[in-house]
Amino acid sequence: MKNNSGFTLIEVLIAMLVLAVGLLGLAGLQAVSLRNNLSAYNRTQATQLAYDMADRMRANVADTSNLATSIYNTVAPTAGTVQSDCKPASAPPSPATCTPQDMARNDLYEWNCAVAGGNACGNIVALLPAGLATIAGGLVGTAPNQHMMYTITINWDDNRDGSVDNLDPRFQMRFQL
Repeated sequence: MKNNSGFTLIEVLIAMLVLAVGLLGLAGLQAVSLRNNLSAYNRTQATQLAYDMADRMRANVADTSNLATSIYNTVAPTAGTVQSDCKPASAPPSPATCTPQDMARNDLYEWNCAVAGGNACGNIVALLPAGLATIAGGLVGTAPNQHMMYTITINWDDNRDGSVDNLDPRFQMRFQL
């Protein structure tokens, strides 16, 4: 009887097939990992943008104290415009030329540019793909203890299909002034 030692061609082919399937699995795992990492990055950006706007609103007490008639509550974020008198290069904004309402419009402009970008934004780069943001506020409580409760909602195209729909994530933040 003859003893054969070594691998046959079939054994080598099966080993190559198992190795190929394993490498394809690793490649798929890497692709999913990259997609989830980008999604987490976008969610972090949305969180930072929402907190940025909330901080801007808290800093502009003169406008937000108007409650329901505040610029933040009555002007859509996409309608804000740059207020050049609120952006001097060498000194803080002048209260004589930059009113609280002007500052609110400037805040909305800068924030919308950071969320969505666009041609009117100049060198402000959008942080989210196809970002879309809204601010809604309403009075809560009864007089004299009324206050505003704001909801900031940010959507973006997480799956990169070209549209912001129900399949894409939505970040919402509520805060009280």
